[in-house]
Amino acid sequence: MLRQYLFLTKPGILFGNFVTTLGGILLAAQGVTHLSTILITLLATTLVVACGCVLNNIIDQDIDQKMQRTASRALVKKIISPTQAYIFAVILGVVGLSLLYFLINLLAFAFALLGLFVYVVLYSLWTKRTTIHQTVIGSISGACPPAIGYCAISNQFDAAGLILFIGYALWQMPHSWGIAIFRLSDYAQADIPILPVARSVQRTKLESLVYVILFTLCMNGLFLIGHNNWIYLLILNILCIYWIVLSIQGFKAENDQLWAKKYFLYSVKVITILSISFIFTTTTPDVIWQW
Repeated sequence: MLRQYLFLTKPGILFGNFVTTLGGILLAAQGVTHLSTILITLLATTLVVACGCVLNNIIDQDIDQKMQRTASRALVKKIISPTQAYIFAVILGVVGLSLLYFLINLLAFAFALLGLFVYVVLYSLWTKRTTIHQTVIGSISGACPPAIGYCAISNQFDAAGLILFIGYALWQMPHSWGIAIFRLSDYAQADIPILPVARSVQRTKLESLVYVILFTLCMNGLFLIGHNNWIYLLILNILCIYWIVLSIQGFKAENDQLWAKKYFLYSVKVITILSISFIFTTTTPDVIWQW
């Protein structure tokens, strides 16, 4: 049963947001950084994201039973009741938000609350079922964990924090559309109006390329404002040039599903490598770690 509750939190999403939260923390780490603050922030953010994922599972029960990859989820199979899932989600959310509010700072708490509201209300309850712009809305919630990490350490939301927030939101678009093309039949079966279903795969590939370019330009801003060094510039642009090449290759792909799987997995590598690289690519990487 514990395993079923764990899967309600969507461990894959938790890991992805853990990495981006850590990225925000590492980007903000200038000078003395307390390990206790880092650990609490990572735990609290993970709990809030888990709360959103459980609530998403409750909301999407009707959709999940139509999709092959989600048809065996605990709520669909009635292994866990909606009431039990609600209680679980409330506990996760209250603990996570309380940790941020009482032990970190108000800015980190505000971004956590924003991300939870956008993901549950604006995305899950509304736009996911009604408009192709669902991914744009969802990208806001996806950009909140790195902002939480950044604000937890810096206690401010400055130009570097804004670039991080916008850049990670832009990253969400080609990442999400890669999944949607790979799982196209599932999304079509559930009648979810995501871009490749509502419009076409070719249009989705074109817009994905545009967003990869926008992501590249935006994230170069960290170097331009003097926040990150030449090593960062090199890592970022090597990663993004290949991502652009991969985007262009998609227009001539013989098998869209195979290409989309590779595209989606590469997007994960991009954000993971970039987030971890912040530990040594800021202009002052000689951080003093204290408990």
